[in-house]
Amino acid sequence: MTSTRNILLIALLFISYLLWTKWDEDYNAPAPPPAASGATTSTASVGDTPSAAPAQASASTTPAAVPNTDPASANAAAPVAPVVVTTDVLRIEIDPRGGNIVVADLLAYPQQPKDFAHPVRLLDNSNATWFVAQSGLIGTQGSAIAAPDHSALYHADKNSYALEASDTLEVPLIWTDASGLTVRKVFTFKRGSYVIDQREEIHNTAATAWNGNVYRQLQRVPPIVDTKGIKGYSNTERYSFAGAAIYSPADKFQKLKFDAFQKEPLDKHFDGGWAAMLQHYFFAAWIPPAQENDTYTTNEVASPSGPRYLIRAMSPSIAVASGETKTQSARLYIGPKLQSSLDQIAPGLALTVDYGMFTVIAEPLHWLLTQFHKITGNWGFAIILLVLLIKAVFFKLSETQFRSGAKMRKLQPRLAALKERYGDDRQKFAAAQMELFQKEKVNPVAGCLPMLIQIPVFFALYWVLLESVELRQAPFIGWIQNLTAPDPYFVLPVLNAIIMIATQHLTPTAGMDPTQAKMMKIMPVAFSVLFAFFPAGLVLYYVANGGLGLLQQWIITKRIDAGDKKAAA
Repeated sequence: MTSTRNILLIALLFISYLLWTKWDEDYNAPAPPPAASGATTSTASVGDTPSAAPAQASASTTPAAVPNTDPASANAAAPVAPVVVTTDVLRIEIDPRGGNIVVADLLAYPQQPKDFAHPVRLLDNSNATWFVAQSGLIGTQGSAIAAPDHSALYHADKNSYALEASDTLEVPLIWTDASGLTVRKVFTFKRGSYVIDQREEIHNTAATAWNGNVYRQLQRVPPIVDTKGIKGYSNTERYSFAGAAIYSPADKFQKLKFDAFQKEPLDKHFDGGWAAMLQHYFFAAWIPPAQENDTYTTNEVASPSGPRYLIRAMSPSIAVASGETKTQSARLYIGPKLQSSLDQIAPGLALTVDYGMFTVIAEPLHWLLTQFHKITGNWGFAIILLVLLIKAVFFKLSETQFRSGAKMRKLQPRLAALKERYGDDRQKFAAAQMELFQKEKVNPVAGCLPMLIQIPVFFALYWVLLESVELRQAPFIGWIQNLTAPDPYFVLPVLNAIIMIATQHLTPTAGMDPTQAKMMKIMPVAFSVLFAFFPAGLVLYYVANGGLGLLQQWIITKRIDAGDKKAAA
């Protein structure tokens, strides 16, 4: 990839790929929400429409509709203080109205480098960044026994809990009703874990049995991403998928764009799966028990501030006899896309780290990068070691490419003479040029194969650097204290320009179109401007790859020149 033609082709492919990705995203983007009117109707309240019943449920056990209510606005005259839970990795706020997790701060991930006083807030109940995890119970149609949905008021013994000496912390909330049902919702937190175990202990004191379902849902607005200007164009967050996802043993991992919620709403039932909401670096997912055959649905929900998007998992029908207690449980993951540990939590969960079509190459690259980080303790040096390894693997192919380039360079004076002889007669010039190549046993396309083989590796590594939360805000050396932010002093972009200019001097240009030759001269400057807004980690890869390629090309060229001089002597 060190010849100028190859660099140009890679650049054009790369930019075309980014443009295609963004066009696909924008073309299918949801229509902007209508402006909220002064009058609020019942359909504008935050909630959802009735969910489909599990496929195996009969008519007598069809669940009632999940109410179209907003827990945050229910009984707004009497607001309820949240229950704050703090562990070593999470700060959670549980709204007693519904027993929902409405705020989640990821304490190990600051919004800005080293500013741990302001961690990333993944879940948030502010209108502009609404993203909450809700759960509730719903009785069968016509049931005389009330059940607590995601807006019911629970009671908590305390408003604050902290994980201290113990490795496990339980936070209970209780809901009771005169009709005879008592539900104890318990959240269990563990040290060092982003998984929250949740169980509902359903106790029936009514004279008749209670039948119903447990549902768990994630509801959010699309994340706010800066897309303005050149800086917005190079913002890696805009290229990362934001939307919902499900996983089932049969269909595996499926992404669901927000605009499809209304046009093609989901309605499936399966066991051994999960439902999630994804964004760059982080996500939340409800994980029911593996043996529980849940019904998964999506819906677009109206609100005064615009549409919100909901994905729900509803359990099969539950029957709790009079005097009986039954427990329903699930797990909620709220945290980073740590590829090395997610599959230990649930099958397929690591697929939330979305490398797209390059997954088969990107996953091994990520593993190698992680191993090099264990050796160096620095993600910048890990990137350099990965480039060294890739160069070693493709050494023979690159050698063939550079030897072909060196031979072409030697033929430049003779090609220039041919071009001068035939002038504008391109047909005669091409025939003479091919005759010369055959006579000197030079294959002009020999350098293309190494480049074509390395293109998928290049794109795969780009997605690894784009999607790996491990590299987020990682420092390198000196002035580069954040590999996911642009180089603050533009040193790496300038170094890349110098390498490109040096590469051009070793690259044969005989027969090149004058317009193409001018483009080659402009490229180092154009790339310097473009790379000034790219994450430093990506530019570091370019610099390391280009620098090593330049060194390799120089050594091979010198060896060929020395061999020719020796043969002539």
